[in-house]
Amino acid sequence: MGEAIAHALDKDLKDCAVYTREGYTGERVPGTIGFATVRAGDIVGEHTAMFADIGERVEITHKASSRMTFANGAVRSALWLKNKKGWPF
Repeated sequence: MGEAIAHALDKDLKDCAVYTREGYTGERVPGTIGFATVRAGDIVGEHTAMFADIGERVEITHKASSRMTFANGAVRSALWLKNKKGWPF
């Protein structure tokens, strides 16, 4: 999402990305794209990517209702890797 937004702004993401806000309050420098992460309480398996501007925002959310989803994915990955040779494959 950050790459797409930077491209739309005719910028290179590495030149306009801000990856932390710890200790900073107020607005970011105009023309920058902010990235932040939040972990809270007992929330597991919920992730939201958001692009927000004044008066609107675009969100893409993934919610897993059980940690079993991740366990199943790990087992499927292990089975896929089982007969692979070399690195990288």
